Amino acid sequence: MMTTTAHPVPLPELRRIPAAAPARRMAWPAASSWGSIARHLMIPLFLALGMAFAYMGAFHAPAPHGMPVAVVGSGPEAQVFAQTLNDKGDGKLAVTTVASESTARRQILDQKIAAAFQVDASGATLYVSHAASEAGAATAQALFQPIAYDQHLPLQVVDVRSGTAQDPAGQSLFFLLIAITVGAYASSVAISASASKLGVLWRIGIGAAVGFVVAAAAVVIAGGVYHALNGNEWLIWLLAGLYAFGIITIGIGLHPFLRGWTTPTLTALFVMLNVTSAGGVYPSYLEPAFFAGLTTFWNGAAWLDAARMLTYFPGQSIGFDALRLSLWAVAGVALVIVGHLATRSRRVLADETIAATAEEEELVVAG
Repeated sequence: MMTTTAHPVPLPELRRIPAAAPARRMAWPAASSWGSIARHLMIPLFLALGMAFAYMGAFHAPAPHGMPVAVVGSGPEAQVFAQTLNDKGDGKLAVTTVASESTARRQILDQKIAAAFQVDASGATLYVSHAASEAGAATAQALFQPIAYDQHLPLQVVDVRSGTAQDPAGQSLFFLLIAITVGAYASSVAISASASKLGVLWRIGIGAAVGFVVAAAAVVIAGGVYHALNGNEWLIWLLAGLYAFGIITIGIGLHPFLRGWTTPTLTALFVMLNVTSAGGVYPSYLEPAFFAGLTTFWNGAAWLDAARMLTYFPGQSIGFDALRLSLWAVAGVALVIVGHLATRSRRVLADETIAATAEEEELVVAG
């Protein structure tokens, strides 16, 4: 009888699984890290708060104050009516009288008044201009429509000068202003960073060339692609180039003093304050007093007024607007020169300090 010897079956080797490492607690960042984060967030927070205050402050509650309007008529009745509107308006309106409908139309085209109201036996007529300001025309209608209804008169609204077929609301020039503004101040930062070692005349010359290139690109797109302009493109381009040149030179001039804060400063000057006071969204008589005051001398309002005149009100003088743009450009050139002199003075002082330090070290070694 044969016997079978049983051989033990080897068991698989059991590997020891290492114990899981205890979870590491996330260390609290060092104080220096928080300081670095805070310093880097200063500019974004400044831009966020500044844009919120500027745009909400300028546009959140448009209301008329000293809105220039006229009553058509030359008799005592028209004078009394105009005075009554002034008294009841609580400063909202600045009412005058004009002798005739043609005079009212002329003053609207000359941008002397925003609207004119005429009453006769057949009804009431309100003369406005959507090309001058769509918001201004809507405000005038909202103010005078209840007056006509109280007198049981139908109100006819006459648009003395409307926008073009491609720009019925008359807003394209305002958007063109924004495009030129952004291109100009972005270019100034780029020129400041890349051409800081060049002479002052070179930087001014490059700024002028870039400014007119930025203006040309914007005008070609607005006029050639979207047909939003109505003639006078060459003069609009020249004024746009002068406007962009002023912004670029101001940026180049500020860079030696502000360095990393140049971009937010330019944003504050030419977006927060400039765009909001230009009169593209609401005319000055619908904005708060602060922004209405900026409209009188800020360069964005100057360019927009001139471009609007050339596009919708040909024949009107743009001399004052061109003067304002020129003064801003002169101020920019002067700032570039001041920044150049300040930089050169700092370099001379640094060289003198290095030379004095080296001389002292030589004296110490010799002694």
